[in-house]
Amino acid sequence: MKNKTVIGRILKALMCLLLAVIVVAIGYVSYVLIDYHRIEDNLALEINEETAKSIPVNKELKALSYNIGFCAYTQDFSFFMDGGKSSRAKSEESVNEVLSGIKDLLKFEDADIVMLEEVDKNATRSHHVDQQKYLDDALIGFDSVFAVNYDSPYLFYPFLEPHGKSLSGMLTLSKYDISDSTRISLPIETSLMKLVDLDRCYSVSRINTDNGKHLVLYTVHLSAYTSDGTIATNQLELLISDMKEEYANGNYVICGGDFNKDLLLDSGSIFGVSGEEYTWAQAFPVDMLNNTGLSLIAPFDEKNPVATCRNTDEPYKEEGQFNVTLDGFIVSDNVSVSKADVIDAKFMYSDHNPVYMTFTLKG
Repeated sequence: MKNKTVIGRILKALMCLLLAVIVVAIGYVSYVLIDYHRIEDNLALEINEETAKSIPVNKELKALSYNIGFCAYTQDFSFFMDGGKSSRAKSEESVNEVLSGIKDLLKFEDADIVMLEEVDKNATRSHHVDQQKYLDDALIGFDSVFAVNYDSPYLFYPFLEPHGKSLSGMLTLSKYDISDSTRISLPIETSLMKLVDLDRCYSVSRINTDNGKHLVLYTVHLSAYTSDGTIATNQLELLISDMKEEYANGNYVICGGDFNKDLLLDSGSIFGVSGEEYTWAQAFPVDMLNNTGLSLIAPFDEKNPVATCRNTDEPYKEEGQFNVTLDGFIVSDNVSVSKADVIDAKFMYSDHNPVYMTFTLKG
C-alpha cells in the first residue's frame, strides 16, 4: 500500500511538472507571437547633423560598406544559425575591443560615405553595448542616420545560451549634409521564419550636390535565412525599382551593403572551396539590372582576390573554408567608379571584410 502511495505521489509530481512546462511553453510562444511586429514603412529617420556641405561633382570620393556582425565575430567565433556554436559575443569586453578596432579601421580608411550593417543598439547577443552611439561619437564630422532593421522579442534559443532580445540596424554616415532620410520596409517571409530573420528594410538618404541634384544613398542588408527563395528576389525588385526611378529623375544613385548574394557569381571557384551546399549563397541575378541605368559593382582584385564574407560554421581558417563576396555596391550610370576592392582585415572584427569604391559624380 505504501509503495502505491509513493508511486502515486511521484506520478502526480511528474504530471504537475509536465503541466507547468506546457504552460510556460504556451506562454512563451504566445509572448513571441504577440510581441512580434513589423516596423512602420516609409518612416522618416532622425538625422544626427554635423555638416552642412553639399557633395561635389567631378571630384573623386570614397564610399565604404561594412557588415560589422554586431561586434561578436572574432576570428574564433562560430554562429549557431550557420551550424556553429555561439549565439552571443564572448563578453562585453570583447564587444568593446572589436568596436575599438572597427573605429580605428574606419578612421584609417577615411571614406566620405560609410554604410554599416548589423549595428546593435541594445541587444542580448552583444551584451547591450550601444554600438550606434559609440560609432557616432567616435566618427566626428559625419552626418549620420540609423535605421532599425531588427526589433525582436526575446528568442529563447539556443537553450543553453539564448540569442535573446535584439534592437539592431544600419548606420549611414556622410561627410556631406544629409537633407532627409527614410526607412523603407522590404518584403519578408510570412511563416515562422520571420522570427529568426531580420525585419528587413533599406534606408534612403539624400545629399544635395553642388550642381542642384541629389546623391541618393541606399544602405541595405537583404535576407539570408529564408525558406522561400522568392523573398530575396522580391526584395531586389523593390530596391531596383526605387533606384531606377531616382536615376530617371536625374539624381545620382549609390547603393551599398550586404546583398546576401554571390556578387562574383561563383565565389567558390575563385576562393577554392565550393559553395554548392550553401543554398543562401546564390548568384546575384545581374539580369535584373538590364535597361535600368544601374550597374553592379562587385569589389575584386584579380591579382589579390579577397572575399568579403566567411562561412561561420566554424572559426576562421586561412584555408579550407567557404568564402564568398556578398558585399558591394550598385550605382547609376552617372556615377563613374574608378576602383572597387575588399579591405583584407582577415575577418578580425566580423565575419565580413569591409569593401570600398572610389567614384566620381559626373558633372
